[in-house]
Amino acid sequence: MNKSFIKVSAPATISNVGCGFDVMGFATNIISDEVTIALSNRKGLSIKKISGDGNKLPYNVETNTCTKAILSVLKSLKLNLGLEVTISKKIGFGSGLGSSAASAVAGAFAINELLGRPFTKYELLNFAIEGERIASQATHADNVAPCLFGGFILIRSYNPIDLIELEPPKNLFCTVIHPQIEIKTSEARKILGRTIPLKAGVAQWGNVGALVAGILSKDINLIGRSVQDEVAEPKRAALIPRYYEIKNAALESGANGCNISGSGPAIFAFSKNENTAWQIGKAMKKVIEKEKIKSKIYVSRINKNGPRVIG
Repeated sequence: MNKSFIKVSAPATISNVGCGFDVMGFATNIISDEVTIALSNRKGLSIKKISGDGNKLPYNVETNTCTKAILSVLKSLKLNLGLEVTISKKIGFGSGLGSSAASAVAGAFAINELLGRPFTKYELLNFAIEGERIASQATHADNVAPCLFGGFILIRSYNPIDLIELEPPKNLFCTVIHPQIEIKTSEARKILGRTIPLKAGVAQWGNVGALVAGILSKDINLIGRSVQDEVAEPKRAALIPRYYEIKNAALESGANGCNISGSGPAIFAFSKNENTAWQIGKAMKKVIEKEKIKSKIYVSRINKNGPRVIG
């Protein structure tokens, strides 16, 4: 190792993208979690400090998403180093913006960089998924993969993992509203059930294919028509106050498609320019304010870079 410490940021992500439940997601430029790993004279991995979490995250390295990912890397290499981890949470818990995935990715990416990159990003993916599994209680990479690789990702298969990187239109803007309420991913998954009607499945598959076609052909109108969800949205909408009213406000303000980000409560909408994107955000915020709920509005192009070394 050439350095005694490293600091990394990993971005918030939008998963599912309407029709792509557990198989599609993209990285944003809106906010990022930050993780610092420093060499220590005391053997073993420990958490020195966690900030921005409201004292909610565990200091147990086996049950913290970030350090679990780091441990997975170290165990694979059969290393027992003295390391201290500092975690700065910027992405809200239960926000639908890939908070746990960002911490897991930041941890796995940081230790890999500190050790001189013994693993490729593709190999790091499984270590990050190990960390993410703690929070979601399920194996899915629609937040982890875009966070790690950047860009827009389609997950063709989980066994073995097979990712397809899609190049989105350059003028594709994403508006995100984050109502300041929390929805736990594990709880949001429980309400979905284990089966879907064939009719809903056929509609979902058609939209997934059309969304991919829209991205590849740089057709934002087709992308917008394809951001439909027959599986999660009908059930998760009840968890977000005035969800359909917020969605209609976005569409009436010029959005090319609108849906729930991940498990919610964050909601995303696509558009063709930055000015429209901000107008969409203002319209969405006006609706949620009827419930006396605070919210944050973000506008971003798709982040092509993923995690970054910042110190």
